[in-house]
Amino acid sequence: MNIQEALEFIENSVHLKTGKHLNDLERQVFIGTWQGQTYEQIYPLNPEYVEKDVGYKLWQKLSSILGEKVTKKNVRGAIARSIARQEMRSAEHLKQPSQTEPRNGTNHGKRVFISYCNQEPDLSLALELAEGINATGHQVFAANIGAVYPDRESAKNWLSQIDFQLEQCDYFLLLLSGETAVSEIVMEELRKIKELRYRRQNPAPAVLPIRVNYPPSIRLNHDLRNYINDTQQREWTSPADTVLLLQEINQMLLEIVAGESTVQPAGTSQTDTEDDISAGFIVNLNLLAPEHSFLKTATQTVTISRTLPLSNPPSPAAEPQIPQGQVRLDSAFYVDRVPWEAQCYKELLQPGTLIRIKAPRQMGKTSLMARILYQAKEQGYRTVPLSFQHADAASFANLNSLLRWFCNKITRKLRLPHQIDDYWTDTYGSKDNCTAYFEDCLLSGNNAPLVLGLDEVDRVFQYPTIADDFFGLLRAWYEEAGYGDSDSELWAKLRLVVVHSTEVYIPLNVNQSPFNVGLPIELSEFSAEQVADLARRHGLNWQINMVEKLMNIVGGHPYLVRVALYHIAQEFALFNRRFSGSAKEQKDLEESLDELLELAPTEAGIYGDHLRRHLWNLQEHQELAVAFSRVVAANEPVELESVLAFKLHSLGLVQLRGNEVTVRFELYRQYFGDRLKCI
Repeated sequence: MNIQEALEFIENSVHLKTGKHLNDLERQVFIGTWQGQTYEQIYPLNPEYVEKDVGYKLWQKLSSILGEKVTKKNVRGAIARSIARQEMRSAEHLKQPSQTEPRNGTNHGKRVFISYCNQEPDLSLALELAEGINATGHQVFAANIGAVYPDRESAKNWLSQIDFQLEQCDYFLLLLSGETAVSEIVMEELRKIKELRYRRQNPAPAVLPIRVNYPPSIRLNHDLRNYINDTQQREWTSPADTVLLLQEINQMLLEIVAGESTVQPAGTSQTDTEDDISAGFIVNLNLLAPEHSFLKTATQTVTISRTLPLSNPPSPAAEPQIPQGQVRLDSAFYVDRVPWEAQCYKELLQPGTLIRIKAPRQMGKTSLMARILYQAKEQGYRTVPLSFQHADAASFANLNSLLRWFCNKITRKLRLPHQIDDYWTDTYGSKDNCTAYFEDCLLSGNNAPLVLGLDEVDRVFQYPTIADDFFGLLRAWYEEAGYGDSDSELWAKLRLVVVHSTEVYIPLNVNQSPFNVGLPIELSEFSAEQVADLARRHGLNWQINMVEKLMNIVGGHPYLVRVALYHIAQEFALFNRRFSGSAKEQKDLEESLDELLELAPTEAGIYGDHLRRHLWNLQEHQELAVAFSRVVAANEPVELESVLAFKLHSLGLVQLRGNEVTVRFELYRQYFGDRLKCI
């Protein structure tokens, strides 16, 4: 546990027990103690006062809260033991109900899955909700997204248990806080819930987000908004809200058991508003009506929009932002992708252009696409961002379903009248219907070019029977713009930005594929100079050897680098430093980085959530797990079947070198070298 986590745990525990926060001097004493400083080092102006008054009262307060005698010498151990007791209490209480029948002996209870993070007040709230829901005859399973597994077999069993419980659940309660809002495990849980809605049909698992000290004004990332924007959200701000919240949940479950539910099923849209990733940032939140009820309440949509110019230079240092997918347009931590951005902006001005952006996941593709669309909007163009990852499974049933979804999404985002049914006839094929709809409704009647940002098109690769026709249609539209006939001017108004994570691993007709024409952009990792610049923007004065230490573990991976810089910057933001710019500070910076990197390839490190999500995916796809285990165990490049190699590259786990692959980062070699032995 690092200083930031320890301080957050104590702050939350104190506030939960007393309703008050630590004062500045108490916080200074705690931080100094954690660093091993004496009272004289902590507060040289009056060390005796701090020791006999402030320190004494602080240890007394913590003794009462943690349930054992706390002193300056044993505070680390006392905190560790308190957390361990909470985890044991959580495990013993929360796992048991899922293994037994409801307490009232009936078999009509619902299965409720609670996803939470192991910090206060989330943990206590999860326990109280579990107790209250289980007491009324329903079964509860709760999953701690930050669970640390003692061994590889435990990790495998726990992830298998989560899979099983998600399959069985009727309701998914997400305790939404700063931690869960950026968790990759939560994203994976929500993705699986979305898949279940179409496999189970009835009853479909419903998603109930509860914002835990996480007000609606806080912006959610793009993927999370896609999963929960169409569900009613509840706020929890203090223990006083728990009783009412529990009453509402149990009443909802009671009415559902009786067949009288008025809760809108998950996935049923309550509003048509959607965010536009190219518009600075726009947040659309569905808020509960003033009655604060899950039941029979109307939602209201609040839109907060702000568009900022991209020309503003980044500050030398800025308030750290936790990485959470697409980098906001106004973020000081976005690193320009030279020279690709300038090339894309120039290409965008060309009629009928097609830009292809390729890179493994979390490399910044969507962030670059957002900036291209922003530049297009600045030119007066119409823009539509569209992610295929957000399409329902039913949309890929056949080519007709996919093209109708495609046209529907574009029409809705452009806020045009729905006329698709008028153009979809059995007389012509779906490709002709789609083309006619574009010509008559989307490209005609408006002189402004239309720019489509097609993100995550890799998903179409999973459906070879429709992929060839769909991508062939994109290629045909691209070529229409260059024919020089009467229709060319119309199709010249269409610009395509196609984003994908890997090579095309399905057979496509070379003359009908959009992946061998247009402007190709392949994003690379950050250089050492870019990592050093990013560290400076976080307020960290790193020497080159520190940059090299980080890159030896995670390379120049944009997301993993930013996660490390965020945590180190946050830790140092807590310190009231006495030796600014001195050798002592530099020593602290290196020690902090060394501590972070030592834990990095473990469950307890800052990448635990990221690594667990990869493990979960590999556990679900055995053929990828077996292939990747070969790569991790080898000291030389390994030749794999091309489809497996491309899929592992898409996940960002391997580097492609011709027909051979190598493990991408030392982080993955160390973590998966042990974990994959049990899969």
